[in-house]
Amino acid sequence: MTAPILKIKNLTTCFATHAGVVKAVDNASLDLGQGETLAIVGESGCGKTVLALSIMGLIPDPPGRITEGQVLYRGQDLLLLNDKEMQKVRGNRLSMIFQEPMTSLNPVFRIGDQISETLRLHKKMDAREAREAAIEALKLVGITNPQSRVENFPHELSGGMRQRVMIAMALVCSPEILIADEPTTALDVTIQSQILRLLDDLKKRMNGSLLLITHDLGVVARVATRVAVMYAGQVVESALLGDMFKEPLHPYTHGLLASVPRLGSRAELIPVPGNVPALTNLPSGCRFHPRCSHAFDLCREQEPQLLERDGRRIRCWLHT
Repeated sequence: MTAPILKIKNLTTCFATHAGVVKAVDNASLDLGQGETLAIVGESGCGKTVLALSIMGLIPDPPGRITEGQVLYRGQDLLLLNDKEMQKVRGNRLSMIFQEPMTSLNPVFRIGDQISETLRLHKKMDAREAREAAIEALKLVGITNPQSRVENFPHELSGGMRQRVMIAMALVCSPEILIADEPTTALDVTIQSQILRLLDDLKKRMNGSLLLITHDLGVVARVATRVAVMYAGQVVESALLGDMFKEPLHPYTHGLLASVPRLGSRAELIPVPGNVPALTNLPSGCRFHPRCSHAFDLCREQEPQLLERDGRRIRCWLHT
């Protein structure tokens, strides 16, 4: 792996709820190298989006709060920056494509104005320059007739086009790191393929790094360099893509891969039994042990730590 451009160390993000304080992200550690694509996978509710929002400094306080850890971008801890300092980084050096572009885009502003706002803030462009740059950004992401599309409102565009607008907004300042949160959700397979190819092409063109959040292992296999698996707020395994798919170490990772249908295969799919535990009622010991067929007494009594082994990270008593 190349030297990390982004290093997340022991990050913990908590939320105050009526049932008490919960750790949506618990002691997470990840590295993102220059020019690589790191995919974060796991079931819904495992903490993937909260991790991304923590990196971007977008956790609402209250009820959320980052209580521990570091987010190091080129050695600078982003968690130590104040709001004004973070605004200079967010959207400029680090940018994010949010889920559900219909709700992420402002419905009362034309898309050209929404893209231009980022340029006027970070690049100090005037209105004419920002509009021209917005048109070029739409052209870059494959939107036809961008000169007229900048005048459209979000509701006038299809789901695939809105997603492309979100990508254009995220990339217009040429960030070094792009975080894409479920960028292909609710899109048909043809548009999904186009969006993934577009993200990969743009990442290579800008020599940037991509942090991809998804639950789709097919997407991971197509674009990722490395993979991190999250479960109940924790990173339970991380490795190079080939190593992860060839030899998953954590029982949860193995279960995820076993439940994926394969073209041309008649092998029976094996679902992961049970459900993800509520963060307000976590089991003792390893959080996965109630669903794990390999669990033994230590798994039920003591929580495993995230350990490094042969260049991989694993949180499991089977591999200590």
